[in-house]
Amino acid sequence: MDALLGFLKELGLSFVPIFVAVDAIGVLPFVLSLTQDMKESARSRTMRLAMLTALGFGLGFIAIGKGVFLLLGIGVADFLVAGGLLLLVLAIRHLMTGKFVEVQPALGEQMVGVVPLGTPLVVGPAVLTTLLLLIDQYSVVPVLISFVLNLGLAWILFAQANRVARFLRVGGLRAASQVASLLLAAIAVMMIRKGVLSILGM
Repeated sequence: MDALLGFLKELGLSFVPIFVAVDAIGVLPFVLSLTQDMKESARSRTMRLAMLTALGFGLGFIAIGKGVFLLLGIGVADFLVAGGLLLLVLAIRHLMTGKFVEVQPALGEQMVGVVPLGTPLVVGPAVLTTLLLLIDQYSVVPVLISFVLNLGLAWILFAQANRVARFLRVGGLRAASQVASLLLAAIAVMMIRKGVLSILGM
């Protein structure tokens, strides 16, 4: 019984920070802006690919992330700066061109589902950093379950993207995508700032 209670406690303590880091509600505007020109069936396929990419990336990071960081001499602050720069470039590109990425027609859905949706938007530096910290504090199994549960909740929310898209229509989606890009740029700057301050020891 004590072991079960301890497991449930670790599950709850790891679930909440991962939930905050994934921020599925905050990511939804980006999902809409990236899939605004897709048909409903294509949008659903893209969401499925994005979540599978996020799951694979997160599980891979849990398995080898810490070892790779130690091997390459990479710190969490370095990771924040690199991820922030990537998101900032994507945000600026979208504000200037109306597109996050330039995709080939045949590979558009696959590319958008993997990058930037699967990573770094769903599972990016914030989630990976959180996972890295949690596996230092708790057992791997509850952290792993918490991660999978959070992705499941995000998938359920993103599955409603079709309904939201129908409600907003084309004009609303365009406006939402521009606002989302500004927010993404602000998030990117925040990540870079935190990383730089951490490197400087401030």
